[in-house]
Amino acid sequence: MPKIGKLSPELLARYIFSRVGKPDPSVLVGPAYGEDSAIIDLGEFVLVAHSDPITEAVERVGWLAVHVACNDVAVRGARPRWLLPVLLLPEGCPEHIIDQITAQIDQAAREVSAMVVGGHTERTPGLDRPIVSMTALGIAPKDRYVITGGARPGDVVLMTKGAAIEGTAILATDFAAQLAQAGVPEEVLARARAFMAEISVIPEALALAEVGVSSMHDPTEGGLLGGLAELAHASGRLVEIWERDVLLRPETREICQALRVDSLRLISSGCLLATLPEERLGKAAEALGSLGVAWAVIGRVREGPPGLVVHRLDGRVERVGKFVPEELARLWAERVE
Repeated sequence: MPKIGKLSPELLARYIFSRVGKPDPSVLVGPAYGEDSAIIDLGEFVLVAHSDPITEAVERVGWLAVHVACNDVAVRGARPRWLLPVLLLPEGCPEHIIDQITAQIDQAAREVSAMVVGGHTERTPGLDRPIVSMTALGIAPKDRYVITGGARPGDVVLMTKGAAIEGTAILATDFAAQLAQAGVPEEVLARARAFMAEISVIPEALALAEVGVSSMHDPTEGGLLGGLAELAHASGRLVEIWERDVLLRPETREICQALRVDSLRLISSGCLLATLPEERLGKAAEALGSLGVAWAVIGRVREGPPGLVVHRLDGRVERVGKFVPEELARLWAERVE
């Protein structure tokens, strides 16, 4: 299988986290496994900064770039305010494609109330599709920012909306013919494609930051399990979850069964993970309820060696590794073979 997607934790530690230039004491959170965004001390406030590329999607690449990057700022408890997109376009890219991508960026920026303040655009040799890398910036109170690595023993683990929200929409679009052959009705695929509009977690992330959660994370590549593994290892804690309690939409279940995909390892933008003391669960429920966001408690944070333990529906107890391969990448690799 081709080596695509995120680098392994070992490679990150060897070549990325150890090579950060001159240390700066104002950097409260820098490059680290599982951490979504940098946090920089500005005195009374902190600056939250995150960059993310969109390399696989084509049709909504500009819109996705804004929402995916802004999610990772919001889970720090900061409202995204400023955007810097880098647009890398294929040679000879026609003007209508540039128009389409920048219109998507403008639409999404208005949706999250952020402004494009800079960036870079070029036609690049060797590309077969546009690539957009987005930097998002925001500010949070210094006494109320949230990190991935803040989970504490005794905390409950909460998830919102459902596992594999984004992945379900991608499969319903890119594997529609295969799913139709497998007997998945068109009305199911249509509902699943509409999930893409739900990938923003900004309202619920900001609401939970006000409640006082101990950690938050936006699970993307590697799905729900990938996000939970990152949260567990970043926090240095044992996280234990039960598959029976995981929110999984019927469209996701049907599509994943048809393609023999593990829904818990499928890209999951649109879902938000949080840990919090159980006594704050009532306030969290009230905040999420006011937004109309579905949620569930799916596990607990324990003392013990850092890692993730999953109690599967079939009775198996699965110990998940630090790195969780993405199911979408596997499907694409199998299609190419």
